[in-house]
Amino acid sequence: MKYVSQFFICLLILGANTLFAQNKHFITSGVIEFERTANMFALVKKKVTKHTMENKPFYEQYLRTEPQFRTLKSKLTFDNNTTLFTPTAPEKGVHWWYDTPMANQLNHVFSDLNTRTSIIQKEFYERTYLVKDSLRNIKWKMTDETREIAGYKCRRANALVLDSIYIVAFYTDEIHVSGGPESFNGLPGMILGVAVPHENVTWFATKVTDTSVDKKTLVPPKKGKEINNKQLKEEILKATSTHGDYSIVELKGLVL
Repeated sequence: MKYVSQFFICLLILGANTLFAQNKHFITSGVIEFERTANMFALVKKKVTKHTMENKPFYEQYLRTEPQFRTLKSKLTFDNNTTLFTPTAPEKGVHWWYDTPMANQLNHVFSDLNTRTSIIQKEFYERTYLVKDSLRNIKWKMTDETREIAGYKCRRANALVLDSIYIVAFYTDEIHVSGGPESFNGLPGMILGVAVPHENVTWFATKVTDTSVDKKTLVPPKKGKEINNKQLKEEILKATSTHGDYSIVELKGLVL
């Protein structure tokens, strides 16, 4: 009798788990609101290099007079095979001396997850480009770490992008779309959090709205000079060629 009771208890537990899985709601379209936070103390300090020690007083002044973190807002609109990342215009700009690409949102990003292509409108140094190329191919390494973001349980994955930039991402499999903010993608669910520790910037979702999305709103940007990723890098290197050892910092901010 004891073994029979245990058998029926196991059946009840199995049935309950199956029912939960059947009733669990998975999201395939909606809008996600993100906040992008940059550590300005760290970013401005990078403008003080061995070739620009005269900039040190400006950095010290920034520490005394300005906030450490700059937060910018954006939204990601998505359906089951398309995402559109749209930055919100900031209420306040950054003084030209303290400005740096990593402190800003330069990109409007349209991603077609079926064809693995993207169209990115990128603005920098009073130039506008329309970058048409394949989606960034990121080789993720999964971990067992989890955290909650915007009410969703997310799992951590790590990767290197552009050969040398270390990133940490948190994704949820409750949103069945392999996208994320900016050009981050390629995980088995939606990326709700990204941290780039050595570049002093993060993106984290603050709100997820589960709603149907009109396909007509998922329109790629159209403004700018058409180029691909290789040509973009050439344009950036040309624009920053006189900036000395700070140019690598600018390059990372402009291509990330």
